[in-house]
Amino acid sequence: MNKELRDKFISHWRKYFPNAELPITFQYSDDTMGIEKEKLFEGHHCIFAQLTKVRRGDSVCMQDESVNCRGGKRYLGFSHTLFPGFECFLSHDEAGEGERYKRTPELVTECMKHLPFISVKKNIIFKRWDRLNEEDAPQAVIFFATPDVISGLFTLTCFNNAASDAVITPFGAGCASIVYHPYQEELNGTKRAVLGLFDPSARKFVKSDLFTFSIPFSKFVEMIDEMEESFLITDSWSIIKGRMGKVNQIE
Repeated sequence: MNKELRDKFISHWRKYFPNAELPITFQYSDDTMGIEKEKLFEGHHCIFAQLTKVRRGDSVCMQDESVNCRGGKRYLGFSHTLFPGFECFLSHDEAGEGERYKRTPELVTECMKHLPFISVKKNIIFKRWDRLNEEDAPQAVIFFATPDVISGLFTLTCFNNAASDAVITPFGAGCASIVYHPYQEELNGTKRAVLGLFDPSARKFVKSDLFTFSIPFSKFVEMIDEMEESFLITDSWSIIKGRMGKVNQIE
């Protein structure tokens, strides 16, 4: 990736989103890119917990065996199938046990028909934006953001787009909203941004005032070039920018 582009965004980000957290990125790779493979945690462990250190500046390489959340394996592209009984897990079984994110198992089955498997390489690499270098080729850029920051990202996404759905909010796991869906948007050329982290199972691992906003990389490059001619230079944004003074602490 072009280092000038990296540094240009950092400069604009600090100017228009003071003290806001830098985004992270992901990319699929045939090799580990010199990053030690992420170790497997014992018991159920959401990848959002593992991404905390990426947000702090450490780079992470995940493989199939690095992820022990069965849904995470599917949405990161390491598994073709979901585990037996997933429909009841996401809804409920005959005894009433389950997450109850969908009213019936049949609704889960119907929902999953619209989520085809994505074929990926052996490794998925997560890096914070300022850690990117020339060898990197991100597929998407992921923000962990407060409502004011999301307001800016949302409006910038729509700045050069006449469509009413330049940003989408598909139902799914937290990892689907930051990896699966933005990756599909990049592959399909539709390049819509994805607002996410509404999944209660994933929200347990982040601060209560954060959501995610994930942008296909090709769209993000366009947005960087448009920042200095957008609403970000107006008095309206200066008022919002002025209350971004408190540094967000990453948990």
